Amino acid sequence: MPLNSVFSWFMKKRVHQIELFKKYPLEVQEELMKDLCRMAQHTEFGLMYDFSSIRSASQFKERVPIRTYEDFEPYISRLREGEQNLLWPTKQKWFAKSSGTTSGESKYIPVTSESLEECHYKGGKDSLSIYYELNPQADVYSGKTLVLGGSSNIHSYNKACYTGDLSAIIIRNLPIWVELKRIPNKDIALMEDWEHKIDKMALASMNEDVRMVVGVPSWTLVLMKRILEMKNKALITDVWPNLELFLHGGVSFSPYRKQFESLIHSSKMNYLETYNASEGFFGIQDRLGEKDMLLMLDYGIYYEFIPLANVNDDQPQTLSLSEVNLGEVYALVISTNGGLWRYMIGDTIQFTSLNPFRIKVSGRTKHFMNAFGEEVIIENAVAALEVACAETSATISDFTAGPVYIGQTNKGRHEWFIEFQETPSDIDKFRVVLDQALQRENTDYQSKRAYNLALEEPLIRILPKGTFYKWMKKRGKLGGQNKVPRLSNNREYLDEINSLIEAGYLAEELH
Repeated sequence: MPLNSVFSWFMKKRVHQIELFKKYPLEVQEELMKDLCRMAQHTEFGLMYDFSSIRSASQFKERVPIRTYEDFEPYISRLREGEQNLLWPTKQKWFAKSSGTTSGESKYIPVTSESLEECHYKGGKDSLSIYYELNPQADVYSGKTLVLGGSSNIHSYNKACYTGDLSAIIIRNLPIWVELKRIPNKDIALMEDWEHKIDKMALASMNEDVRMVVGVPSWTLVLMKRILEMKNKALITDVWPNLELFLHGGVSFSPYRKQFESLIHSSKMNYLETYNASEGFFGIQDRLGEKDMLLMLDYGIYYEFIPLANVNDDQPQTLSLSEVNLGEVYALVISTNGGLWRYMIGDTIQFTSLNPFRIKVSGRTKHFMNAFGEEVIIENAVAALEVACAETSATISDFTAGPVYIGQTNKGRHEWFIEFQETPSDIDKFRVVLDQALQRENTDYQSKRAYNLALEEPLIRILPKGTFYKWMKKRGKLGGQNKVPRLSNNREYLDEINSLIEAGYLAEELH
């Protein structure tokens, strides 16, 4: 029997289990919460909150407080020093490094054997199971799968633990059924120098029969364009004629879709989105052509939801799946088989369907930029601007920033609209210092800026005094409760201000 047929049969077996949690979502989640508590009842955390006596979701919510990463950091620091049985009973030695804290460059998310096997790997298998169900003629496993990993290798923190990007941890621990068909090899996949890594990946894949690509859209475009340059071809389908699936996640695909379609001319090409993070694997697009994802309910993750209006309350009340409404924005709270308990991850979602439960990611609970996987949050931006102002004798009145998307002839970058109270003594120096300071503040931004591969130096636009006042007035947003949005993951605000400039309301100075 052909290998792809065996693979297809294996994948479709899982579809029946997915249908089960779609049919009984509330029961699956309730039982999962109890299983998590039973598993961790003898840990330090479980003993503190008497997990052994928890019998219901209401008891769980009443007893265990909602936490952020900063609240978990003391536990994680102890785990990284080699202590065990603090948050989860099995050995914890892997820690996924990710940007996004207010107190430092990186956060370290515990990755257990259970979260690898029952969540991250299960999510990968289910993505293919769902794809084969949607496309019975799929032939992915007859060829190769190109996986674009992260920018960080695995580093030994001490004899007890190892840190690295989640993708690096996953690649280092991949099961054999994935390794059989994955390219490039681990030596290339785990390279940290992206300038050389892109070339190595291109050379390793451009003469293979690639049927599926897995990665972040922005970096996948960089690789594809490099391959076309090396092969002197116009279309990726001239290089990989059997390519049929791009499995993507990490950032919004919308700004990149047209570029992919311009490089891939094939009626059999499909695009499938996933929603995963260092903390877990949450959703998979289960309808081709749609923009929402099925919430995966049997991955060892118990979900709760905070209405966005209440997210800054001291201990906000959460909703269970049975209590959510369509279209409302909720902050996501998770308890996981990685040892995170009622953890506010920082993402916001909206439900597009309640039967089954489907979601779309609507943003973050804080201002952010993540168009290229850089995960720049407001704390990073403010700290970097302070350094740039101090070194150029400048004072800022207001600012906002957003992405310039990768185009046919340009790479991605950030664009900053700044209204100065005191203009910098040297605007070019301000730009350079801002860029360097932001790289120090955020390791993900630093990796995306390396060698100008996908993210070029920032663009600074000086706006005349009064610009933000006029803009906020035009939007009907004057008043103390309304604040200028600092960072955005799209160009909505920048384009609005640009329209004022183009209409002649404002002068501009571009650097």
